[in-house]
Amino acid sequence: MSDERVPGGEQPPVAAGDFERVNPPELSPPTGFSHAVRAAPGTLVFLAGQTALDGTGRIVGTGVVEQFERALTNLLAAARAAGAGPGDLAKLTVFAVDVADYRRNAAAIGRVWKRLVGADYPAMAVIGATRLWDEAALVEIEGVAVVR
Repeated sequence: MSDERVPGGEQPPVAAGDFERVNPPELSPPTGFSHAVRAAPGTLVFLAGQTALDGTGRIVGTGVVEQFERALTNLLAAARAAGAGPGDLAKLTVFAVDVADYRRNAAAIGRVWKRLVGADYPAMAVIGATRLWDEAALVEIEGVAVVR
């Protein structure tokens, strides 16, 4: 299915067995990926890796905490556009170019998480990466949500 919208801005329904590619207009235009892929209603939403890109496609934020906040904000925007809220996040993977720096800033990152998502955490992993697609990115977050 395409990422076309029906009148009123709502997503078109997803037929059983189909996937809907969801690309919210407030995120930078995707190239070679979709920001989210939603399966049939009431099932899974696969969220593409999000970095600290602003709407023009530039990385914003100089440190891991700032970039984590923007990446998580982008992930939540993609989830919301696919019909999932913060409480629907089932699994996240965080890719960090400097895991030691990520760990040093874990308390501040946790405060960002609680402010944007709440007190509950999905299954999560932090993976060290040599570099990410955009060389200025310090962190990337991908995930899976279950729309209820």
